[in-house]
Amino acid sequence: MFRQQGIAMSRISKHWLQNIDLKFWLPLPLLALFFWFSCSLIAAQVLSRPRETKDKLQADAQLEIHMAANVMRIEATIDQSAQMAKVEVQATDSILKKLEFEFPITDVSQVEGAIAQELALPIQDVRQLVRYEIVD
Repeated sequence: MFRQQGIAMSRISKHWLQNIDLKFWLPLPLLALFFWFSCSLIAAQVLSRPRETKDKLQADAQLEIHMAANVMRIEATIDQSAQMAKVEVQATDSILKKLEFEFPITDVSQVEGAIAQELALPIQDVRQLVRYEIVD
């Protein structure tokens, strides 16, 4: 009886193996491993290759922004003891609503000139808009 069950099982397993076409499915894991290995080698070669960059990023460079802003108010605080002028510019119709500058000068005409240069405005417009606070 057990022998007949063993023969029947071997027939079922042979029949089952023939149905799934073992010759097709057995090489698939080997092909997958080959594909994975070759792709990892190619990726390692591409990623380790040095690249020449034409434009390099400079972190210490000053950023120059030139924009046409409608200046609403300019407030300048001149600190005589620190030899520094702090300027706050408030603008309308602009992405930047508030700009702050520091200049190492305390003379009013030089501060006006520096503001005019930074904002690309005529010095007459700067004189009309600026309000000074002088601190000793």
